Amino acid sequence: MQLIFYSGKDCHLCDLAMSLLTQLGSNYDIHLTKVDVKTDHQLFHLYGARIPVIKREDNQQELGWPFNLIQLKEFLD
Repeated sequence: MQLIFYSGKDCHLCDLAMSLLTQLGSNYDIHLTKVDVKTDHQLFHLYGARIPVIKREDNQQELGWPFNLIQLKEFLD
């Protein structure tokens, strides 16, 4: 599954979200692309106040912070 992880430099909440993704282990075949929203004006406008955000490339659905491990699994299933 292809995911985009919208984040930012020195983002504590992004670190927490990444920790949840790591906890999934090998139960999910995830290919993660991290994108720093501060590198693109349009992305910063869309996501700057909402990061971290995880986006599925297959159906374009987004999961924005706050979320927990259960919500993350439901999002991926």
